[in-house]
Amino acid sequence: MVNAQAGKVISVKSLFKSYKMEGGAEYPVLHDINFEITEGEFVAIMGPSGSGKSTLMNLLGCLDKPTSGTYSIAGKVVSGMDEDELAAIRNSMIGFVFQGFNLLMRRSVLDNVSMPMVYAGVPFKEQRARSAKMLEGVGLKGFERRFPTQISGGMQQRVAIARALVNEPKIILADEPTGNLDSKTSVEVMKIISELNKKGHTIILVTHEPDIAAYAKRLIYIQDGVKRYDGSVKGFKGGRR
Repeated sequence: MVNAQAGKVISVKSLFKSYKMEGGAEYPVLHDINFEITEGEFVAIMGPSGSGKSTLMNLLGCLDKPTSGTYSIAGKVVSGMDEDELAAIRNSMIGFVFQGFNLLMRRSVLDNVSMPMVYAGVPFKEQRARSAKMLEGVGLKGFERRFPTQISGGMQQRVAIARALVNEPKIILADEPTGNLDSKTSVEVMKIISELNKKGHTIILVTHEPDIAAYAKRLIYIQDGVKRYDGSVKGFKGGRR
């Protein structure tokens, strides 16, 4: 449950994003996006291909900067930060789970989970202890010395989830986390993500699949770069309101 007294972990105000094309013309992708996300919420961002949801995900993950408007995380305005400041925010406040897992194939499972702590300067002994604990939490105790090529796709995504959690971020940003998995494994991964939310983690799930979005409690639907719906998942009827 979301704590009624919890603070706003994300605030997006009048967000606009465009890209410059050859010749200098501006190509608008997102138009006047506004919403807030409270600590402990489970929000799905959904939309058809080309809707702008991937661009919005990149902005929320501090992987890109808006053309105009403001974006704040836990009260910090990040939309005007430089690349080094954005990198620090990403590493300390956001845990990423990607469709393609983004694991280092020549490093062990334990090494992969440790990576965010390496960048954060956490002492080696603490890295190993925390990584092992996170792997145990996602059901992979005993797999620490395996390499990603030696485990299944579902297990690789569990490693990615453990890596996302290891720096205790405020936000878990999951971008199409089941896109490369079969239906049975997708259910297993989404159960893990749902359990994280029940434990108080703020989850933002980007997906184009209604059955995956159904795990969330709130849905933001983007179409043609515009927010068309923001409300309960059960109340969404599809497409334009």
